[in-house]
Amino acid sequence: MTPRPDSKLDSSLAWKTATRLVATNRDVLMAIAGVFFLLPGLAFSIFVPEPQMAPGTPPGRMMEIMADAWTSSLPLLIIVTLLQMAGTVTVLIVMTDPDRPTVAQAIARGFRALGPYVLAQIIVGGALGMAFLVLVSAAALTGVQAIGAIVILAAFVAMVWCSLRMALVAPVLAIEGERNPIQALRRSWALTQGNSGRLLAFLVLLGLLFAVVYGLAMMLVGVVLVLTTGGELQRVLTAAVSSAITSGALIYFIAVLAAVYRQLGGPNTLEIRSIFD
Repeated sequence: MTPRPDSKLDSSLAWKTATRLVATNRDVLMAIAGVFFLLPGLAFSIFVPEPQMAPGTPPGRMMEIMADAWTSSLPLLIIVTLLQMAGTVTVLIVMTDPDRPTVAQAIARGFRALGPYVLAQIIVGGALGMAFLVLVSAAALTGVQAIGAIVILAAFVAMVWCSLRMALVAPVLAIEGERNPIQALRRSWALTQGNSGRLLAFLVLLGLLFAVVYGLAMMLVGVVLVLTTGGELQRVLTAAVSSAITSGALIYFIAVLAAVYRQLGGPNTLEIRSIFD
């Protein structure tokens, strides 16, 4: 199956499809989100607290503290990231597979797709990182600060654009069953052709919506917890609420990816079942 040449992303339709996917599979998705998103995120928040900075700490010392904190938390961060990546593919399988796999079957398939998913991300990250390093180094050799600033800005824009073109790798792995990371990247690149701007605008709007909801919810929760709890209990409860909200947002984001894939990929034998139930 090849992407339709006239495929244009309809963000309104994508959002409606995404919300129906979540509503149709709500009970199963809650269980999967708890295992792959909420619990790992909560564990990371509890065991890796934010580094404390004393007032007036010099910028250089602040960078050292941050670097030490991230270095010490790297093993747990890798585990959490891998679980969330496997969870992403699992959620996509549950939402889109017309054969209605059990949760155990979906999780098993999610972990089988984890290797190609990780390799695809490493390929993209390595390529973008190398290109950024080469461009910045070349600009630094000129000794002109204005050129360096322009190059850095251009490189950042290019990285965002490339990331958008690779945004559908997970749906390709989950829905099409592709296991070659190179082919999955090519497929995502083809599907998103001509829709980078629309996809960026859609994702930015979703990000702003999440930021508003998250900020309001945490402000309300913070007031309640300050009045009723304190100390370590307050920190754990705050982390739990934050992880729950973030987990819910991730589920909707994954549903959006499935809906966008369905629009840009065109009809195939693996229809998103909630649309036709």
